[in-house]
Amino acid sequence: MDFFSAHQSHVQKYLTKSQILTLQLLIWLLQTQKDVRIERLASCLPIPILYESRRKKIQRLLISSSLSLSLFWFPIIKSIVEKEFKRSERLILVLDRTQWQDNNVFIISVRWRKRALPIYWLVLKKKGSSNIREQIAIIKPVLKLFSHYEVVILGDREFHGIELSYWLKQRNKKAKNPIYFAFREKNNIYLRRSRKNQERFKNLKLVPEVKVLHKNVKFTK
Repeated sequence: MDFFSAHQSHVQKYLTKSQILTLQLLIWLLQTQKDVRIERLASCLPIPILYESRRKKIQRLLISSSLSLSLFWFPIIKSIVEKEFKRSERLILVLDRTQWQDNNVFIISVRWRKRALPIYWLVLKKKGSSNIREQIAIIKPVLKLFSHYEVVILGDREFHGIELSYWLKQRNKKAKNPIYFAFREKNNIYLRRSRKNQERFKNLKLVPEVKVLHKNVKFTK
């Protein structure tokens, strides 16, 4: 998929020729250098100007309002998804957060051919887990963007709180298409079938690739 030729008219609507060239070079450098540091990218940027000028050129592009996620990226990722997925298909959305040095990046992606295509992301101004406010902030615009699809939201143990589950259930009641979700639980959680029948997850002896369905149960610490 040639990104720029496929979305040429949209890209030209928001970026100048100089910005488009810089963005093309940055994408190429990210793939070849496998480094996201501006200093490293500036030193390799093949433009015949001083290093400091190259560094500032990259910075100006990255902070430009033209690269707004909602204005610039959302139409592109929506076009890609609609091309790759029929409306009758189900979208698998994946929540993830990574702490990379001082950068705490929270992202939601769509699973595609054993890969994840980023849809929306937030850089959290703190260390550690996301909270319910941040989780809703990243999911809500994506559900709106792909409201014509049935979706399943996956997440690890960070997202197992009852607040997010409740919010998604309420959202599902108003949605055009079903919204499902599955979040990983901690192994010290108790599975409660009745008042006298409780068992810890870690005692269920679950193994990879084996599916077990428990109906009408509750979770408690």
